[in-house]
Amino acid sequence: MNNPSTVIRYINIAHFIDHFAMLIFAAAVVVMAPVFKMGYGELLPYATPGFIAFGAGSLLSGWLGDRWSRRHMMVLFFIGMGLALIGVGLTQTPTQLGIGLLAIGLVASIYHPVGTAMLTAHAEQVGRELGINGVWGNLGVALSALVTGVLVEFAGWRTAFILPGILCLILGWMFFMHVKHAPSPAKAAGATKARVSRKAMVLVIASLVITVLASSTTFNAVTVAVPKLFEERLSALTSSPAKLGVIAAVVYVFGAFAQYTIGHLIDKKPLKDIFLPLAIIIVPSLYIASMVSGWLLIAISVVVVIGIFGQVTVNDAMIAKYTSDEWRARAYSARYFLGFTAAGLSVGLVSWLYIQGGFTTMLQAFSLLCLMIVVGAVIFPREDSTPTGTTK
Repeated sequence: MNNPSTVIRYINIAHFIDHFAMLIFAAAVVVMAPVFKMGYGELLPYATPGFIAFGAGSLLSGWLGDRWSRRHMMVLFFIGMGLALIGVGLTQTPTQLGIGLLAIGLVASIYHPVGTAMLTAHAEQVGRELGINGVWGNLGVALSALVTGVLVEFAGWRTAFILPGILCLILGWMFFMHVKHAPSPAKAAGATKARVSRKAMVLVIASLVITVLASSTTFNAVTVAVPKLFEERLSALTSSPAKLGVIAAVVYVFGAFAQYTIGHLIDKKPLKDIFLPLAIIIVPSLYIASMVSGWLLIAISVVVVIGIFGQVTVNDAMIAKYTSDEWRARAYSARYFLGFTAAGLSVGLVSWLYIQGGFTTMLQAFSLLCLMIVVGAVIFPREDSTPTGTTK
């Protein structure tokens, strides 16, 4: 039997790597585009197949995690990610770049269905552990912008891919040695504690689908667009890629610690009481962000990431609460297939909207899309927060 704290530690590190790796290109593309003799809007879509694979691959990953081995799949994640990142760092043409980014997306698809199911199976307090895990993932988002900005400025864009790839290979070997294959303990105290009627379950599923489509698409669009958005609208403050990376990192850290707080609240309060306020703040904050620059943009960006990142923890808690362990990886795979496939399409949408009207048009369009999250929060049924409570 593996030590649960050891397993959870590696799963949290893997969440960091997953988001860090997926966003290296988004932070480096500004510098890479001239190298490939292309514009920002022309090179950015080469990431689209990788983001689609990030979602589409989760179906197979979740099935293999439940039917084969979650531990073996996570070994593949660490080693495969290391090799894929190094491969991108060695690319010479846009076609090779697209293939390399596709490989990163396929490997990255392993983490969310398999890693999240592995986490909830070993967790004593599922909300708390999901919150902490969310912090790790969002620190990956934050530090991707920061570390990539620094490496690009001082060591070149290839190093920004190759160095993390080497670290992934080292971590993969450590995981292989420290975590052995074993049956899941299925400890998650908060999982499947709510008894639900068929009508309520239909509302839960409808709410989850609506929210995941809108929040995942917006989450991905914002994280992809922020490096370029800050380059354009913070030009009066700084033009240094490293300094812009620091600013982006600070903004994302607020989202990470919001997830930590939300994770703790999930163990104490009904999901709807957390879900609805988060949904409401996203729409106006995105719309305001479309019209401002400088320090005001930084401040409103903090509000945006708190709302969008917080929804991720809420959505994961829905799955943990309403599915049993033997089905959980497949349930997460369906959730992330839906979310990340839609999110993958957002890369092309960001590029198209940017060409049509810059970030003003892009952010206003996504603020309208996020009205779907409010709808999802409104229809989500209220459940008793007691262990024997029934969802109504």
